Parts: sequence; structure tokens; C-alpha cells
Amino acid sequence: MALLHTLTTPLRAAMTRVIAAWVRPRLIEPSPDDLGVVPDLPVIYVLPRPAWSDAWLLGALTSRHGLPAAERPRRLAGRKLPGSLALPRPRRRRRGACHEPPFETLIERLEADPALEVQLVPVSIFWGRAPGKRFGFWRMVAADNWQLTGRLRRALSVLVNRRSVEVHFGAPLMLRQLHDGRDPALTNRKAARLLRVHFRRMRTRVLGPDLSHRRTLIEGVASSPEVGRVIDELAGEGRHARPRLERRARRYGHEIASNMTYPVLRFMDGLLRRLWNRLYDGVDVRGLEAIKPLAEDHTLVYVPCHRSHVDYLLLSYVLYQEGLMPPHIAAGRNLDMPLIGPLLRRGGAFFLRRSFRDNRLYAAVFNEYLHRLIARGHPLEYFMEGGRSRSGRMLPARPGMLAMTLRSFLRSHAAGQAQPLAFVPVYIGYERVIEGSSYQRELRGGRKHKETPLSLLRVLGKLRQPFGRVTVNVGEPLAVADYLDETLGLGWRHRTEERPAWLGELVPRLGETLCRRINAAAALNPVNLVALVLLATPHHAIEERLMERQLALLAALQRRLPGGERVSLPEEEPAEWIAHALALGMIQRREQSLGDILLVDADQASRLGWYRNNVLHLFALAGLTAFAFRHQPRHQLDALEALLTPGWPILARELMVTPPAALREALAAMLDTLVELELLEPVGGDGWQRPDDRLEAGESLDLLGQLMQPSLERGYLLLAVLIHEGPGRLTADALAEHSRLLAERLALLSGLDAPEFFDTRLFVRLVESLALEGWLWRDPEGLLVFDDRLREAARRSRRLFDPALRHRLQLITLRGD
Repeated sequence: MALLHTLTTPLRAAMTRVIAAWVRPRLIEPSPDDLGVVPDLPVIYVLPRPAWSDAWLLGALTSRHGLPAAERPRRLAGRKLPGSLALPRPRRRRRGACHEPPFETLIERLEADPALEVQLVPVSIFWGRAPGKRFGFWRMVAADNWQLTGRLRRALSVLVNRRSVEVHFGAPLMLRQLHDGRDPALTNRKAARLLRVHFRRMRTRVLGPDLSHRRTLIEGVASSPEVGRVIDELAGEGRHARPRLERRARRYGHEIASNMTYPVLRFMDGLLRRLWNRLYDGVDVRGLEAIKPLAEDHTLVYVPCHRSHVDYLLLSYVLYQEGLMPPHIAAGRNLDMPLIGPLLRRGGAFFLRRSFRDNRLYAAVFNEYLHRLIARGHPLEYFMEGGRSRSGRMLPARPGMLAMTLRSFLRSHAAGQAQPLAFVPVYIGYERVIEGSSYQRELRGGRKHKETPLSLLRVLGKLRQPFGRVTVNVGEPLAVADYLDETLGLGWRHRTEERPAWLGELVPRLGETLCRRINAAAALNPVNLVALVLLATPHHAIEERLMERQLALLAALQRRLPGGERVSLPEEEPAEWIAHALALGMIQRREQSLGDILLVDADQASRLGWYRNNVLHLFALAGLTAFAFRHQPRHQLDALEALLTPGWPILARELMVTPPAALREALAAMLDTLVELELLEPVGGDGWQRPDDRLEAGESLDLLGQLMQPSLERGYLLLAVLIHEGPGRLTADALAEHSRLLAERLALLSGLDAPEFFDTRLFVRLVESLALEGWLWRDPEGLLVFDDRLREAARRSRRLFDPALRHRLQLITLRGD
């Protein structure tokens, strides 16, 4: 169907100019320069349906961007053919209706000229981004959804959505390769089928599946067999009458369910664009291109790290801007407050209670609601950590939402209805967070303030302050079916249980895998790099020249041996990073005649600890290797491997990094890199040593090793307490608490205001890691038991510390006892 040639040429040209002047597409993807068409081959554009507005806009865009013009006919094998075609409308069931695909003439030209090849370029144009609801004014006026719109409706949509248009070009389809001597009618239908699949996937990616009316969804959840089964059980126990339980189930549904609406999405898009421009210098997004093809045929579950309340809004905004459907977001019920809650609910948030283990009916309603979202292909977003990280570290994943997601997938798989499901890890990195002061107060034991509209007004008062840039890095996606195959083998595919016995062990492993993938996509920025260097100095002060050199060293390490597969580095140079940190008020400069000094006060040092902890894991092996050379200036590879092997898995688990498959090879590569950076010197054929005659190199090596000293000190204190008390004397909680008190005492005696150093969760996780590695176990009474292997490993690990530090830690332990 030649869309642009059904009108007279003057009118067609006039309407193309009108559309070109009126419409300002929000997104054109991919960039016209990256379209991938072969310059010497003719191009025919294909639209998903006949629509003059689409054809006029396509003609305007191709002319504006120097692409083969859509409105100009092509002369192929002696015959003039249109530059754009459209797939016919769906076939209607009435006599005489005929909707054959439009490629027969093109195929005839191919057969007439054996040297001819034609590129079919699919083009999807969306006038607005309304999800496909079956009701509402905005669907009639502004939605570009699954239903074919009428001419009046399309005209209104063009008027309303002039700045909300998205244009997505597909990869060119070579018609001759598709034809390959087949029957022309068969090729015609096959080309149309492939293009319809492409257009359907593109609509799924951009618009998502249809949204049921909220009331209809809640009624379906409350009347589902799963919820009904729990109601029967509770009614049978005689606690409440069945009608009352049914009303309560509906009330729970209204409390939980989101109510995503297109007007609010558009409003939030404009509001957040202004907010980010006011609050931040920019939002950098990396790695999202690899996710877009997945969105076409997978249910996506975004699992970002949780560093700020801004996370809720930021990821949805980024996805919307990049042409992906914003997800339904699991939010704590504490955010369902007046004014804010309804707005978030209409933006896609659904609310859950902190705990509902003892409320079977609420759990059944929430599980069923989540299952229906997943089964219908709606993208989801939730924070595995369960809350914002007050220390800046990645917190261990809580099992609740992960377990419910896996159970939903297994339930659909058992019913033969499972759509592919993939987790998408996302790292969000800030140069400055709004909640910095409250995090430090809470780490010192202060009470967490309840979220209220008044607290939001207090935050608005901070909008005049500089907050730098934000980075959103997308990690490596995890396809659930592939992960289950790798972890369990293929046997799970033939099971029908919704809650198999292996689920309890698998969920924590899945959580750790996702946390490591988030950390592997960490973003280094000027603030966290400066924090890494400055907090490694004894008195939190450093010469500016040395700071520049150490920053360059950290960047060079990441370029040679990245701490994660998708780590990003800031642009510019170290001197500019320092200037940026100064502009944000994170550090101070003290002028001095022999050279300026960079320093921080106690409050700044405490805040910088949060940013350092965001990325400390990237330097885990480098810092541990450098620390080994502080006390012993020379090492051979065998001895170094034996020294670090016992503690490395514990450290890797604390920092949530993926341990290398072979520590020996990773150590050898790290040693060679430190030689390249002139921090170490090779000795003989199998040894390395600190440089004797280069003081600056030794200083840089010590600063690098200092990064891991706090973690090693915590481990030393915990092992010292455990071994001093002996086996069968302490519970895990008692050991963690006593170790925490010693760490707090050490920090106070050292003059360090660093509450994150003695965070209880770090010691709890240390005990868990020792148990997982087989160093200790529990007796029948729950007391910790160990043998001589742990004593010997602890004795060897003490050699990492220089005598003065070792003596100090021993005194702290003995006096604490």
C-alpha cells in the first residue's frame, strides 16, 4: 500500500511540511547514522499499519536526517514503486475482505532482475506512551496502543503528542535473502510475518502489556483459587466468617495494587526532567542498549542497589526516556502517605508491608497480585536489600521478593504458560546524596525519622545545593531459566511443585549472584575516588600533588585489571576530579607555601566513608596484595598465595565481589600489573619486592594497601575473641556483638569518627562467612565450635600485620575481655 501516493503530490508535500514543523520527536532510535543500511541498495520503509500521520512524519524525518527519502518513489527493474509501505490491517471475518501483504510487486521486480536486492526497514512510530488500558479519555486521545485508532482519534493524538513521539527503526531485512527462489506468495507472507513479529515485540518493549482496570485486577486477585484456599482455611479455624475474610482480602488488594496511568507518567516525566536539571549536573546511563532486545520477549525484573529515595524515581525516568516501559515498583508502605502515596501509585508503585509472615491472608493476596503482574509480562522493580544502605555498602539480599518471583515463574512454568523471565541488576551511583546527614545520624544510633509530606518539604529546601552527577549502570542480565539449568541441571523443568525443596537454598545464592553483578557494574566518580585516597591517610590530610598521583594510580589499575566487568570511570583528569570534589563541599583545600594540602574535618570524613564504601570492592584484590607488602617487603608467589588464601573468600563475600576461579592466576596478574605501575619490582624469576630507592612508589603502595586494613582489622578482632574464648563458649550473636564493641573501642582510641567501621551487620556476616567456608560450626546448643585448622589459619594471617599494629589489636582484645 503506497501511503504517500494516495494523495496528490502538492497536498502530500504540504502535509509533510506541516508535520515536520509541528512534531518534535522525543526519541529516535537508533540514531539515523547507526541505522545500518547498505548505502548502494534501495530502501523501502515498512510501517505496521496504514496511517497518513505516520507516513508524513516518516517522510519528514528521512529528509531531515539525510536518509533515503520515504516520500520519493523508487525505480526498480524499470518500474516505479513507493518508498514506504504499510502492513494491512488485521483480516476481518467478512466475505470479500482481502488483506494480502504488500510485497508481491517487490518480489516480482527481484525475479525480473537477478542482480537486484531490496532492504526492508521496519519503522515503529508511537504517538504517546500510554499503556494499553481498555478505558479512559487518554486512551481515546493520546494512546498509541494495541487497538487500531480511527482517523479522528489519530488526529487528536497528533495534536496532543507533538513532543511525545518516539520513532524506532528496525534492522534492515534483505528481501532477496528471504525469497531465495521460493514461491512469491510464500515469500510475501513470510516477510509480513517476520515484520509483524518485530512490530509486536517493539510494542511490548515500549508500551508493555495491556493494563487491566485496577478494580478488575483486585477482584480477580481476591477471587482467585489461591486466595480462596487461604480464606477457607482461616474460616475453618473459626476465627472469622468467610464474608468478612473476603472483604479483608479486597481491602488488602486496594492497599497493595498500583494504578499506573498515562497522564501521571507524562506529568512525572516533565516534573522529573526539571527536578534532575535543578538537582544534578546530569544523569549518565550505560549498558541499557543490551536490555532493550530482552524487553521484547522477556518479563524484566529490575533489581537496583538502594542508596537513596531518589532511586524509586530515577530508574523509571531513565527507562521512560530510553523508550522502555516503566516498571511496577515495590515500595514500602511507609511511602503510602498523603499526597505522595497516590502520586507514586499512579506512577506504578505498589505497596507492601515490612513483614507479613504471620498474616497468611495478606501474604496470599500479595503473592497472587505479584504473580499476575509477572505472568502478564509487566516489568517489575524492587530493592533486594530491603532498605537504603546507611553505610554505602551493598547489603545482603533479603529472600522475600526473590522467593516470590521464583515461585511465580515456577507456577507459570508448571502450567505451561511461563514467559521468559530475566533479572536486570542496576548500579546507581551518586556524587552526593540528599540523605547524607540522616545516614550518619542513624549509624551513630539515632532514630530513623518517619517519612511524611513535611519531610519532603524539608528536602525541597536542599534543591539549591550542588549534588553533582548521577550514574546508572546496567549490569549483566540473569535469565532465570538459564540460571536454574546451570545451578540445578535440567531436572527442574520436569517438576510441577510451586515450592520445591531446593528453593530455600537457591534463593540466597541467587541473591548473592545478583548483588555481585550489581557491584560489577559500579561507577567510579570524582567523589568516591577522592574518598578512597583521603580516608586511607592516617590523619585524613594529603598533599594535593600526591592526591593527583594516587588518583591516577587507581584509575590506571581499573583500566588494566577492572574490579568488575562493567565498571565505569569518570572523564577528565585527576586535577579536575579534585576541583569537582571541592566544588561539592566534600573536601577542603588548605593553601601552604610548599604546596596545597587537601583535608577533611570529622564530619566530612564520616560522610566520605559512605562514598568510599560504594566502590571499595573494586580494589579488593589490589588492596589485599599491596597490604601484604607493608610488613614483609618481599614475597614469592607460592608463599603469597598461602598467606592470602584463607582470608580471601571471607573478604570477597564481605565486599560482594566475584572471586576469581583461581586465586593464583589472579594474584600473578595483579603482581605483574603493580610492576607495570612501578609499585613493585621483580626479584629473580619468581619473586616481587617493594622498591628500595623509590619513596613515592612505596608511599603509593601503602595507601593502596590501607584500603583493606579496616576489613582485615575487623576479621582480626573477631578471630581473636573467638580463639581466646575457645570452642563451645559463644553464640554467633554474642561473638558478633563483642567484636563490634571492640571495633568501636578501637575506632574511639584511634580518634576516628567512623560508625560504619563497627556496624553490627559486618560482624554478623563475618560469622556467616566463616561458617560457610567450614571454619566453624554450631553444636546442638547453638554454640560456635572450631578446631586447630582455624587456629593455624589465624596464626598465619597474623603475619599480614606489622608488629606494632598486631600488638595494638591484641591489647584491645585483652583489655576488652
